[in-house]
Amino acid sequence: MILILAGCGKETAKVEPIPANKPVASKIEKNPDDKILVVYFSRPETDNPKNISTEKQKSCVVVNGEVFGNTQYVAMHIQKYTAADIFRIEPVTPYSMNHATLEQIATKEKQENILPEIRDKIENFDSYKIFFVGYPIWYGDMPQILYSFLQSYDFTGKTIVPFVTSGSSGFSNTINSIKTLLPNATVIEDGLSVKRNGVLNSEPVVKDWLTALGF
Repeated sequence: MILILAGCGKETAKVEPIPANKPVASKIEKNPDDKILVVYFSRPETDNPKNISTEKQKSCVVVNGEVFGNTQYVAMHIQKYTAADIFRIEPVTPYSMNHATLEQIATKEKQENILPEIRDKIENFDSYKIFFVGYPIWYGDMPQILYSFLQSYDFTGKTIVPFVTSGSSGFSNTINSIKTLLPNATVIEDGLSVKRNGVLNSEPVVKDWLTALGF
């Protein structure tokens, strides 16, 4: 069992943009006054840029001496180019930074369908129309805390734009999972999947993707 948490390094970006032969189906319908929120879950396995093992490198990037989780780093680019607000999903009980321990916790949550309690709430949730929702792929699925989040609010009439970081699996079946959980929301299928060894250089692809969506 391998926990896919995306990684850092100086490699050339290997990102999964929308293929050239598959243009975005349609731009996102939005009004100029629609409020946007970037929501993400990201768990870097270290906060020390000077002590990163090969295993821990899979979950983070280091920029100007600061550690960022992979999904966090992509979320920051999305916020930059959409002028959105941002919200980080964090559990009441923080996840371990020890890789083996984190694997055990994630496996238990998945097998027993545990929905971790989220520490904070989104203020003024109803005022937001468009939600960029980001997460790493764990065991070919969303982390269980994403299920907690998606079931914590009424997304009726909202637009959900997914983005993920992963080792190689892309979205897996998670977009369909979101559509099943949120039948009264508009879930954009042309989300962005960034491979872990491309996170550090992903900004141009994020920008192009957002432009294609109409941002």
